[in-house]
Amino acid sequence: MNRPRLLPWSENGKRVYLRADGPKGIVSRLADEMEEAQLGAGREVLGAARALLSDPNASRPELRFAATRLTECLFDALQVAESRGERLADDEGEEEDR
Repeated sequence: MNRPRLLPWSENGKRVYLRADGPKGIVSRLADEMEEAQLGAGREVLGAARALLSDPNASRPELRFAATRLTECLFDALQVAESRGERLADDEGEEEDR
């Protein structure tokens, strides 16, 4: 039994779920693309933050900005991981039922 999928966006700060029969629907594909974009942005922000942290002349506002973006990216990555983990658990349960 498939549980609702946690989507990588929110509505008024609340989690959004999709109940779908499979991963082929348009909203599922859009969610997959958005997850990939979020993870890609996280990789870019991480690279920029590492460079900034290695600069002894980095200013406090620059460091604060980097910390803010890293926090946003970490939130997104954790939500992607949770959503994918739930789907993996569902897939494993379906294989055991076969």
